[in-house]
Amino acid sequence: MFLDPYIPTHWPAPHTPYEADTLAFCRAWISGQTNFTLHTSGSTGTPKPIQLARAQMQASAHLTGQTLGLQAGDAALVCLNTQYVAGVMMLVRGLELGLPMTIIEPGSNPMADFDPVQTRFAFTAVVPLQLQTILETTPDKLPILNGMKAILVGGAATSQALEQALQVISAPVYATYGMTETVSHIALRRLNGPQKSDVFTALTGVILGTDERGCLHITSAATNFERIQTNDVVHLFDGTRFRLLGRADRIINSGGVKIQPEQVEQIIQNTLVRSRQESAITVPRLFVAGIPDDRLGQRVVVVVERIDQQMIRSDEWKAVQENIREALGPYSVPKEWIAVDSFSETATGKIDQKATIARIR
Repeated sequence: MFLDPYIPTHWPAPHTPYEADTLAFCRAWISGQTNFTLHTSGSTGTPKPIQLARAQMQASAHLTGQTLGLQAGDAALVCLNTQYVAGVMMLVRGLELGLPMTIIEPGSNPMADFDPVQTRFAFTAVVPLQLQTILETTPDKLPILNGMKAILVGGAATSQALEQALQVISAPVYATYGMTETVSHIALRRLNGPQKSDVFTALTGVILGTDERGCLHITSAATNFERIQTNDVVHLFDGTRFRLLGRADRIINSGGVKIQPEQVEQIIQNTLVRSRQESAITVPRLFVAGIPDDRLGQRVVVVVERIDQQMIRSDEWKAVQENIREALGPYSVPKEWIAVDSFSETATGKIDQKATIARIR
């Protein structure tokens, strides 16, 4: 479905319920509706409704346009679920900034049906799995990616394997940080090229701080200048830059020692990427969790999504454990790895860790 924001009278009739819902939002927006109800994705708790004002959404859209150098007439590909904030804000950016939008229903490979020679987009936003699928299964679509002014990747953390793979993209690729309450992203970090960084930089006008737990709080025009307190533990360098360490509600208490699983996951990813960089064996999706243990309270395990190739070789597992012990200490070393056929996922494609662990139990 193609929408030109300047001629809504020429918008096509919907062919699917998804297109009908998407068009309904766009028509509500151009009619001047002032308040909208969105729902959180449910990746860190029960999905809940969030009320957002039009002014908040406009502030976010224009700040993104300013940051990425988007201009009226730049073509945008909308391939995220428009029932949630990331997809909705792609629609708002298109309508507010004058970006002609090609809107497709979310799928694992949003580039599959586009001609790499004839297709040109200036801007898109994807989840990591979509970008990974494009690069792995349709490398001929690389010219479409390279022709963009910016590619946003959000909704879940990017793995070390994906960050290595996307270095073939010459267009700027950014990881996003944000949530429904902040009206999409409020900070970006470059994932490729000479400006690649593991540090997020807040957009102009965003005020950052931390609470007594070291968890980030955010104030901006997009939050209606209200302070939004997160459960994300960060290293805050100054008022605009931070390194994301993990979520406070994911901390594992093993034998009285608090372990941030995201740090363990990063070491595992780095180890497997280095081990497999000369081979065609891919690194599976994985996460680190704490499961009940009579002696430790919780024991650290790695949950791995099963793929056709051998999961984790014995030499890789030994290297993983040694690297974690050296970097984080003995309590952070996983006691075992557990393979599942597939991860449970939320409606927005994020790994649902709680549901996956419940299946293991």
